[in-house]
Amino acid sequence: MVDADQTFVIVGGGLAGAKAAETLRAEGFTGRVILICDERDHPYERPPLSKGYLLGREERDSVFVHEPAWYAQNDIELHLGQTVDRIDRVAKTVRFGDDGTLVHYDKLLLATGAEPRRLDIPGTDLAGVHHLRRLAHAERLKGVLTALGRDNGHIVIAGAGWIGLEVAAAARQYGAEVTVIEHNPTPLHNVLGPELGNVFAELHREHGVRFHFGARLTEIVGQDGMVLAARTDDGEEHPAHDVLAAIGAAPRTGLAEAAGLELADRAHGGGVLVDERLRTCDPDIFAAGDVASFPLALFGTGLRVEHWANALNGGPAAARSMLGQDVTYERVPYFFTDQYDLGMEYSGWAPPGTYDQVVIRGDAGKREFIAFWVRQGRVLAGMNVNVWDVTEPVQNLIRSAAPVDTEALADPHVPLDSLVP
Repeated sequence: MVDADQTFVIVGGGLAGAKAAETLRAEGFTGRVILICDERDHPYERPPLSKGYLLGREERDSVFVHEPAWYAQNDIELHLGQTVDRIDRVAKTVRFGDDGTLVHYDKLLLATGAEPRRLDIPGTDLAGVHHLRRLAHAERLKGVLTALGRDNGHIVIAGAGWIGLEVAAAARQYGAEVTVIEHNPTPLHNVLGPELGNVFAELHREHGVRFHFGARLTEIVGQDGMVLAARTDDGEEHPAHDVLAAIGAAPRTGLAEAAGLELADRAHGGGVLVDERLRTCDPDIFAAGDVASFPLALFGTGLRVEHWANALNGGPAAARSMLGQDVTYERVPYFFTDQYDLGMEYSGWAPPGTYDQVVIRGDAGKREFIAFWVRQGRVLAGMNVNVWDVTEPVQNLIRSAAPVDTEALADPHVPLDSLVP
């Protein structure tokens, strides 16, 4: 069968889906490309939603992956505001949820992403309770932070992960009062561990953020539909005009599960199980981006990575795999953040319990350093804070999987490149 007779369907209109569609055309695919997005906005990137766009430094149009006209120009059949509610793997069709239309596919890519986890406590139906995952959420939250800053209002943020801290930084820059509730003893505890989590705690405290560690929200108190306070399980009550739930995201696997595709267990982040080619257990169905759990031999485990770089690179890799190219997806996980005057890039994977040492190169007190998470001399992850142009050597150290001299690793005068075997 020639390309022109084939139909490739992509379910999910985020960065992974849009970049997959782009790659199919760039690689010369001439068949039908159908991109289905359950939002009415054209595919966009998510990092600006908690960074530049939320802060008012970037225009709304800057978040979109392509200009709206690009899809028609490249013969991409874009369906906005449409959902898929069923995959028939035998007939090789997907069904639109609104009118039951069936669309045949030869290859199918699931790029359905993730959705914010919800607080399961009284009061979440109040008008001042927010989530941040979609462009509409960011637009609403931007207006909320502007008003809070103007009126000396107070926002309580449940969760001291990346989204929670980035919104906290934005809120303080608007002038709002901020309290962050976190059940772990430090921010970012499950990613950075206590050693580096404290760096971010001190950064935010210097900018006026209040932390309440070792506690969880149990109730949001309101009156006449409006938020008044947030209560925690240690009996504390925190004044609030608005509450942001930033307690993580869950992969949107319902469609895959109903179709009988294999899923990863919760210990590995859930998600749709794929192989190194991003193929599911069905050879004609692929998955990429936030929803995919892929094997990473470097760390000896399967991972589901929710960050921008995984969508940026995973979508094109899946597209090439759909075309039958020899693909092995094994990129080192990467993400970045900007908070106040701190810029950071992180490469690798080293949750608490996987490393035996944290090596610091530079001055952590001045927030100009590189941190390395090390196990038996092997670098598992590296984070550069206000130090730039080191991502490639850091990732090379991780990929080498070879022991390094930790004294040399800590010495800023020793070039990182020289430590790579």
